[in-house]
Order: sequence, then C-alpha cells, then structure tokens
Amino acid sequence: MASSPESDASLFIQKVPRSESSQAKKSQHAEEAMFYMNCRAAYLTVLKSSLENIKSKEQLGLVLQQAGRNPSEKTVNKYWTSQTTTLTFDDFCTILKKEKPATKAELLEAFGKIDRDNTGYILHDELYRLLTTRGEKMTWDEVSTITKQADFNCSGKLDYHKFCDFYMATSEQCCKAAREKLQVDSRLRQQQFGSQAEASSEGITLPASKSSPRLLRRTDPKLASTKGDSRTPSRPSSAQSCKTSVSTTIRVDASSNRNTKLIEPDTMKEWQCAQSKGCFYLEEDGEIISHKYKLHLPQRSTVCVTIKPLHLRQMEGKPCHWLSVDTALYILKENETQENLQLVSVTDQQNKEVFGWKGELGSGVYWLLPFTTGCRLKKVKTQITGEAKLVYRDEDGELALTKEFREALLDIFETIDLDGNGLLSLEEYNFFELRTSGEKCDEEAWAVCKENFDMKKNELTRQGFMDLNLMEANDREGDPSDLWVTLLSLGYNKALEMTEACPFVIDIYVEKCKPRVKAIYLEAGSWQLNRAICRSAVNKGEAEVMDGCENVIIYTYKAGRRITSVIENKSENKVIIHVNNEQSKNCLSNRGLTVFAVEVAPKSMMVSQHVMPLNEQEEWLYNCVHSLLR
Repeated sequence: MASSPESDASLFIQKVPRSESSQAKKSQHAEEAMFYMNCRAAYLTVLKSSLENIKSKEQLGLVLQQAGRNPSEKTVNKYWTSQTTTLTFDDFCTILKKEKPATKAELLEAFGKIDRDNTGYILHDELYRLLTTRGEKMTWDEVSTITKQADFNCSGKLDYHKFCDFYMATSEQCCKAAREKLQVDSRLRQQQFGSQAEASSEGITLPASKSSPRLLRRTDPKLASTKGDSRTPSRPSSAQSCKTSVSTTIRVDASSNRNTKLIEPDTMKEWQCAQSKGCFYLEEDGEIISHKYKLHLPQRSTVCVTIKPLHLRQMEGKPCHWLSVDTALYILKENETQENLQLVSVTDQQNKEVFGWKGELGSGVYWLLPFTTGCRLKKVKTQITGEAKLVYRDEDGELALTKEFREALLDIFETIDLDGNGLLSLEEYNFFELRTSGEKCDEEAWAVCKENFDMKKNELTRQGFMDLNLMEANDREGDPSDLWVTLLSLGYNKALEMTEACPFVIDIYVEKCKPRVKAIYLEAGSWQLNRAICRSAVNKGEAEVMDGCENVIIYTYKAGRRITSVIENKSENKVIIHVNNEQSKNCLSNRGLTVFAVEVAPKSMMVSQHVMPLNEQEEWLYNCVHSLLR
C-alpha cells in the first residue's frame, strides 16, 4: 500500500531546515491567532461571553454577519435544525471554517457565467429572473434592495465589478468593526478563546527521551513555566501564567499496535445477525458527519457488536486511504426519550481493523453512534496530475460513462446500499440525495424514477443507478460539472480517489433473539456522542488531579491504537488549559497542532485530543503536558 499523506508530511518536516520550520510554525500560529481573534470579536459583539451559547436561529445569523459572512436562510437552516437548541462558541468556529467568505475572484467568476458577452454588466430584468427562480429563491423586494443601490446600478443594469467591490468592503468593515470593539472594551478583551483547533496534516514527530514502558504520571508546578516560556501557544494565551501541570507518558511497542483480544464472529455461527453499512464524510471545515442508527432488541441477550472500514473493490492503481481510518461505535440505551440516552459501552476491543464489544444487553432500543477520531480522516493537500474523465461519446455520438467512472459509481452504490441487498430503497437513496444535493426525493419523484430506470420491488438496481447518472450527464450535454459536485461531496478527489470519506460496516450478533438495526440520521457528531466519548474516558481511563488545583482532572484512556484525553473542570469558574505535545514521537493528533489551548466551562468536561501512531509498524510515544493557565 502507498504511504499515507501523513507519513509523507512527516518525512518532509524532518528534512526542512530548522529556521524554515520555525518560521512556518510562527506563521501557522499567527494565522490561527488571527482566525480566533475574528471569531471571538464577532461572537462577543452579540453575546456577553464566549461561554454563553447561541440560543436562536436569528442570533446565529446575526453572529455570522458580524464575522463578515452573508448567510442565506438555507445556510442558517443547515446549522440550526429542528433538533438544535443551542450552539457553543466552538460550534460557531466550526461553522466559520466551513462557511468561508466568498473571494472577489469567486464572485466575478459567478457573474461571468451570466455575462457571457463579458460586458461587465447584467440587466436588472435578467437579475430578477435568475434570483427569483433559481437556487435559494429571493423575493422581488430582496432583489430590489440590490438594484436600488446607486453605487453600482445605472440605466437598468448592475455593474457587478462595483457590486463585488462593495460586497468585499462591507464584509471587511463588519470584521473590522467587531475587532475594534473588542480592542476598545477592556472587559471583552479579557474573554478567552474556545476549544476548537484547526486541522492540519502534520504529525507529532519530534524526538523524545526514553521512559519506562508503563504508564507514568507526575505533577510538577515548575515544569509548565519553563516550557511555556520557550514555546508560543497556538492562541494568544499567556503561557507564562501556567501555575501547575500534569504530564502523561505512554510508550507503545510496535507489536501491541497489531491487535488486542476480541472474540471472533466465527465462534458465534449459530447467533442471529443484523448488518448495516454507513460512511464517515469529511466536511470542508474538517468536521466529520456519519450515519447514526437505532438497534431494537426484543429480549435480553448476549450481544457482540463490531465496526470496521468497508472493503470495496480496489481499482487498479488507486490507493484505499479509508482502510487505515480508525472506527468506533458508542452504544447508548434509550430511556423514555431520545434526549435521555445512557452510555452502555464502546467498541474498544480490537483485532486488526475491527473494533468490537461483547456483553449483555436488556430488551429495548439502543442508539449506535459511529465515531472516528479525525487523526487519519482529515483535509490533506495532494498533488493531482490530471482530472479523471467521466463521460465520452461513443462511435454513434452517444454519451457514455467511462470505465473508471462506472467503477467509482459501483463503489458508491455499494456504500449507500446500507442493508447490502443489492438494491437502493427510497430511504437509502434519500441519504445519498441529502449528502449530494441537500434535498430529498419524495414518493411522486420516486414513482417517476420507477418509470424511467430499472427497479425491482420498488428499489433501484445497480443498472438503474448507472442510468440515472448517465441521464444527468445527458441533461447537461456532457458537461460533468454536476457529476463532480456529487463525487466531491462523497469524498472523491478529481483523480477519482476516495480520500475524504470512510465507508464502514456494522455487524450485530445476538445469541437469543433477532436484532433489527436501521440508519436514522446522517449528521455531525451530536452532543450525545461528545458526552459519551467523555464519559467513556472518565469511566475507563486513568485519572490525574492537577497538583494545587483539585477541581481540574485529566483523564487518559487508551483503547486499541488510540489514546483519548479528557479534561474535567469541577470548579465554578472556567479554566484555560495549555496542551503541549512537543515531546511525543511518531504520533498523530486530531488537533493537528503540537501546542494549543482549550477553554473548559465551569462544571463541565471536554475532549482535549485524540492521538494515534503515525506509523503503526514502529514504537510510538505519547508525551503530553496539560498546564493550567488561569
């Protein structure tokens, strides 16, 4: 198998001269600091504290506007769903990373597609027609607001070059005003950052001194001050104010990376089994979304649950990036309501790429929440030599799908066929539609599909799925733009390699009854999942109280080839924790940073980081220092 992008990045880092590497890190820290300053400035223009949550859709729209965004109703609805009650500062930072402001070049390119004669103008009549009939339709009054602006309108035409200048200036003015307010108001200036960290492809590869093979823990109030003075944190927090710290060291041999004890399904041949597939999808901002499931058990029984990456047909010359992605499944019991979920366990036993759990479950409804750390499924810039061809014209001049594209479509079909019966039900197809277009196919539209494409028992066949994509190509007269939108949203790059998605398969073996499992949602990690991750680390991990601050506890939990650290703040005040991984070796962190800071609200806990080995064939050392800043 080809080397991973992360390992390539690691080799590159080791070859860079120290001065260049130091300069790059300073630049990265500066960019990180500027991004979070803008986030905080916008947030505190509307709310009193970064610990105060956004409580309404209107408030979300207002905060986004203060950050220089111009969110449509569709954009706001994407993040404020019917299930949303609040959004944290971290959620807001995540949204801003995804909803990046449009550049002037992008705006001009969009207008240029309408202005085919390249006049620099668009007739108001044409503008009204487009904006009120296509995409997220605007009202007549909303379009009139644009056309009535004298700065960029004249003689019934829109000067879109001037409009773009006006748009960019207004966006920057919003950000600048928020920053100025933050600087003037000393009370606001004391507010600290949230806990998000921007992903990067860097591994933590700096050398470390030898340590004992067992788990070592120590507290040293002096340690943090010496380290803090010599390193700039990822955010403008004062490392010099570190008061106390907890250092955690775990050394893992290469042999222990391979597998741990997990009962094999072969020993349960007489048990009844249910299976469902799903997928992790990487969003533009690095957020990961996936299917979520309900499991129904009619009676108490011993159960074995496993999850692993889905093996697809490997196209010749195409690397299978997703097979190295870590997977896990959190099992939660539903008690009376969906909101009241109780953590049962997590698939923390490992055999090669399979993670599993075996135990006894009572009758009832359980939620299965898939999880991946993001250590390996992350945004990585790769060099693509050429764009794959999707369609061509045959000897008769008819459009056809290329062999490479057909193979990719077969893999997509295999992934979205959740029950594995070789057919797509309306429910399964709608998960595909929601991911690729944001819309659902209703019964009436499905009936139209039935008339035009091959179906069996009201479910779409592989051939029908192929023909549907061919029809889309024909509708655009061979223009593959829409097909690429679909492929990119499903994690493929322009070389038709699946680099930003990880299909997986869940198997449930039950001794005494027949289980039923069904995919319910396709969404980002919920607060229930975050709580389950924290609770699991607290229940099973090693705890260390910070010396001199008994209300702050660091939990470190190793499961298979991953380590999770969780910070619990039992005090009545928020705390800011400085996290330093500089002495770790052969490690990948989901944060993508060696040094960062997190803010933990009063009476709460949160994940500090997830860490995995960069190269599983070699020994790896996790050496992390959590230091209290204030």
